[in-house]
Amino acid sequence: MTSAVWPAGYDLVTFDEIDSTNSEARRLAEAGHQGPVWIRAGLQTAGRGRRGRDWVSPKGNMFATLLLRPHVAAPNAALLSFAAALAVAETLDAFVEQHRVRLKWPNDVQLDGKKICGTLLESAAGPDGNVSWLAVGIGINLANHPNLSEPVSTSLAEALAAPAPSPELALTHLAASFARWYDIWQRDGFKPLRAAWLSRARGLGEPITVNLPRDTLQGRMGGIDESGALLLETEGGIRTISAGEVFFGS
Repeated sequence: MTSAVWPAGYDLVTFDEIDSTNSEARRLAEAGHQGPVWIRAGLQTAGRGRRGRDWVSPKGNMFATLLLRPHVAAPNAALLSFAAALAVAETLDAFVEQHRVRLKWPNDVQLDGKKICGTLLESAAGPDGNVSWLAVGIGINLANHPNLSEPVSTSLAEALAAPAPSPELALTHLAASFARWYDIWQRDGFKPLRAAWLSRARGLGEPITVNLPRDTLQGRMGGIDESGALLLETEGGIRTISAGEVFFGS
């Protein structure tokens, strides 16, 4: 296991119990907090995932949200979901072999082919049209995971067959890694994040099925473009997909 140091310039607020760390990030932002600040809770009573789904939040797992003020347009801010995925992957690297951790488009992190993390980005627009604030919410299954048939999930404790690291330790690794990728993104843009994400992506060149709101497409995963969209290689050419659910295999 590698060590980690809390990143300079990042505050931390902790709660034993809260409705949602993303909701607290919104409250802090609306109260004028400038960030960057991590909000961590031991228990969430109203955690949520993408597309309004509930996020199961038992004690022993890590629930945290980073409040940022990136001062960029919304499409650029959305690219930080890839920074979040990379940071989670590097956090898991501290406890398991790196080859076991893979990234699934758009922002899932998988351990041994199973879902172990959820990410939810929320923001508000400022008067100049740029993002006024951004909340990067991340949940990692450390000690527990839901028993769902789809998606199949796991926890770090299950993967290790041993007690999981504490949420405090996991967050220190996560915060340090995210701060590094955030600095890279601010300095060099999305290109290095895209390259790093692709180096860890699951299913490159392999058959996938993509469920869209009104359609289902099949092809081979061709990677992601400069906007983070999925490139689907089909018999009719390359399709660019900005949002959808990916399933491996044809």
